Amino acid sequence: MADAPAKGDPWSLPRSFTAARIGLTRTGDALGVGPMLDFQMAHAQARDAVHAVLDPAAIAAGLPMESVKVRSRAGDRSAYLRRPDLGRLLDPESVAALPRGPFDIVFVVADGLSARAVHAHAAAVLCPAVAALPDMSIAPAVIATQARVALADDIGERMGAALSVILLGERPGLTTPDSLGIYVTYGPRGGRRDSERNCISNIHARGGLAHEEAAAQLVRLVRAALGAGVSGVGLDYDGFGQPILT
Repeated sequence: MADAPAKGDPWSLPRSFTAARIGLTRTGDALGVGPMLDFQMAHAQARDAVHAVLDPAAIAAGLPMESVKVRSRAGDRSAYLRRPDLGRLLDPESVAALPRGPFDIVFVVADGLSARAVHAHAAAVLCPAVAALPDMSIAPAVIATQARVALADDIGERMGAALSVILLGERPGLTTPDSLGIYVTYGPRGGRRDSERNCISNIHARGGLAHEEAAAQLVRLVRAALGAGVSGVGLDYDGFGQPILT
């Protein structure tokens, strides 16, 4: 939320309701110095977020369960950004690190496009969510680097999990460089389509979804998907854990 409206500025009221850049001051044909500097700062923060490095040890210390570390087939950040397909597959050397289930759920904590978001929000969402699922068989968490969403399909299938849940940094924007996303997939396996997942997004501290609400939504969605045996467009999730199959 922006600052309170300023007297004499017709844009101050609409600006107070959005983080979007509207009604910016100008100097001739160019933006004013203040808005230009703000834009450049936001752009730099977004770039920094994309290239930030995940600290698996710090993530592991905050999780409510044991964890293992894996990586995708993208050897470095450059390969990850240029070859999204490599970020969706496990590096062969990481396969041996994965314990075999069966498990109800495997939680994957991954860098995605903003390691900053993962450090800021992943444990704060995952801890209350796991505490609310005492009746579930939960696998050791998997901390993944250079990871795309679909890496959880590969991980979940190899671990024998009925459901995979991946928490990872979303693509940074010019208002939020540290937004976390969560993707839930029932029956994870190679070749799953995006339409077969459910997403909780925009988890961050500046007007986004709060940690407690994100955890509550995740718990309801997990129970709905496991109860119905489906995720994605086949699961009409009403917010109270009541699935309606379509």
